[in-house]
Amino acid sequence: MGSLFQGNQDLGKKDDDRKPTKAPSRRPQWGTAPGGPGGGSRRRTLKRLAIVLALGVFVYLFISNLPTDVPIRDRRHPVYRQPEYRAGPPHAPGPEPGPMPRLKPGRKPQRPSEPPPRPPAPAAPAPAAALHNGPLTFPKLLASLEAIYSTGGSQRSNKNVLFAAASLKSAAVLLPLACQMGEELRNYVHFALVGGSDVDLDELRAVNGVDESCQVIFHDARPDFATTSTVERLRLSSSRALHHINNYMHPQAVIIDASGNEEDYFLAGIRKQAPVSEVPLIELPEDAHSRLGWMTKLDSSSLAAWDKISIDILIHASPGTSGSIIHLLRSLSAADFSAGPTPHLTIELPPDVDGATTEFLKDFQWPPHRSRLPSQPSQLTIRRRIPRARLTEEESSVRFLESFWPTSPKYSHVMVLSPQAQLSPQFFLYTKYAVLHFLYSGPARVQDWESRLLGISLDLPSTHLDDSKPFTPPSRKGASTPFLWQAPNSNAALFTGQKWIELHALVSNWLDYQHRRTGTPPALFANKLVSKRYPSWLEHALRLARARGYWMLYPSEPTARNLAAVHRELYRAPEEYEGELPKRVAPDTELPLSRGSTPFESLPDRGRLPGFDEMPLLLWDGAITGLRDLDDAAADYAKDFRRAVGGCDALTPEELVPRPSMKDLFCLKDD
Repeated sequence: MGSLFQGNQDLGKKDDDRKPTKAPSRRPQWGTAPGGPGGGSRRRTLKRLAIVLALGVFVYLFISNLPTDVPIRDRRHPVYRQPEYRAGPPHAPGPEPGPMPRLKPGRKPQRPSEPPPRPPAPAAPAPAAALHNGPLTFPKLLASLEAIYSTGGSQRSNKNVLFAAASLKSAAVLLPLACQMGEELRNYVHFALVGGSDVDLDELRAVNGVDESCQVIFHDARPDFATTSTVERLRLSSSRALHHINNYMHPQAVIIDASGNEEDYFLAGIRKQAPVSEVPLIELPEDAHSRLGWMTKLDSSSLAAWDKISIDILIHASPGTSGSIIHLLRSLSAADFSAGPTPHLTIELPPDVDGATTEFLKDFQWPPHRSRLPSQPSQLTIRRRIPRARLTEEESSVRFLESFWPTSPKYSHVMVLSPQAQLSPQFFLYTKYAVLHFLYSGPARVQDWESRLLGISLDLPSTHLDDSKPFTPPSRKGASTPFLWQAPNSNAALFTGQKWIELHALVSNWLDYQHRRTGTPPALFANKLVSKRYPSWLEHALRLARARGYWMLYPSEPTARNLAAVHRELYRAPEEYEGELPKRVAPDTELPLSRGSTPFESLPDRGRLPGFDEMPLLLWDGAITGLRDLDDAAADYAKDFRRAVGGCDALTPEELVPRPSMKDLFCLKDD
């Protein structure tokens, strides 16, 4: 059996090892018989061609019969046509449907044989005249601008002043002021008529009484098609007119009427272009001729600083004077601030304030209601000191000087007011007039008046600084006159920004000197020259004036009566000297405020301010002196000051040159 199975296995393996051979594959061969598939293919092709031909004929006939009178539809905006029976504008809503008519029973509604009559269409409004809005040209401006070459208009600094108006009412306001300024012969005065009026310049002059004696140069700055231009074109023409005028004239100031008579498009255009052209813009208020007539006395250099200067007001109240602040604040609220922005007001209150003052300050508004615009923020800062022991002189001076800092030494100034002061309504107008003339006029810049002027006083002191004897103001040719005095004032006076910085530096260095000094103070500093009836910072202001040769401008007696009055019956001693001074009756030399007149009426020569070389000059003790003697006295005092401080031997002559940091007086080197 084993051999049998063995033999069968071998046999099976041999069969598996055999590989079958592949036979070649054959494909069936189909012959093409007549009437077979080839004939059907040709028939299908012919059928397709027939269908395509039929479709082409159909499309041709369809296109050939399309209507050609259908208008092209505007697809930029859909058009919705209203039903024809509606009356009114194309997009007006149709009338409300009325109630359905009632039918009699048994009757059917019948269709009307013809539509109801249409309501008459409203008459179409007459088309308005087309307004011109094309490119701008100024056909009459170039000739007058080319004719003013001799006025120095090609230079950025010159004597040109421009009045401009678009409204004929505003022109009537500006022309008298322009002629008055021209009579002073300090400026080249120009008047430009802008806007859309059609009046002739000769007719404008005749209507306003302007004759050949008026020293004003006229310019027609109206565009072409002035009377038919759009408002936007007139606004643009106002801007472009100022642009072209500025290129030829470079006016130092542009004066316009802002009382409400002027055209809005003109105001918008000129206000937009003025800062771009870097031209100061002076906007005159209502009744400008009587309120700001003094501006015609200013030269172009002063007017160029009109909108640059800022004046802050600082009131430092001592204990017991809070009640008198009410009178001062009421006089401030009644003042005329139309010559510029309302000053920022800072009130330093003592620790103890009476109830009447507290209630008054609750409702006190600053700026005043009549001059405050809805968008104008408050310009009032009230500070109340923390109760403490008696202040020292140094602490009181530091607290006072820290109440203000000029943002610009050249254009930022501060007015210091005593709580006992009462101001006239025109005090701010006079202050700005004096500041513009004595700090920024042509003669002031040429002769460097600003370097000498410590400040401008509004009142006349009745005694000398040491309170030892009455003070008698100087006179000239038997008449009262403004004068220059080294003695500073704390009742009502403006201090220039640069001198305030120097006073701040002097007090700062003085405190450092006091802390490092040992032993008794030198005699120069031990003897107090300013009475304790005045605040302690006034002693430092006097030292500054004596060391640098500075002076303060004081008004004449008639002018002082129209500026400020100091009620000495309300006097209270400064906080640092409280309890040291005996109570005294107020002197009889107090100058009351005049009623019914203005400070400008009291100025000589029709309101003209004099130059520094036309006024008497006094030393700090009241002695009349000259400029050379004043300089010698200042040099001697500076030497004595340095000698008292000590340590200046180590400094070179260059390091002893006067500097705003005041370190040359304290023998210190700049860092």
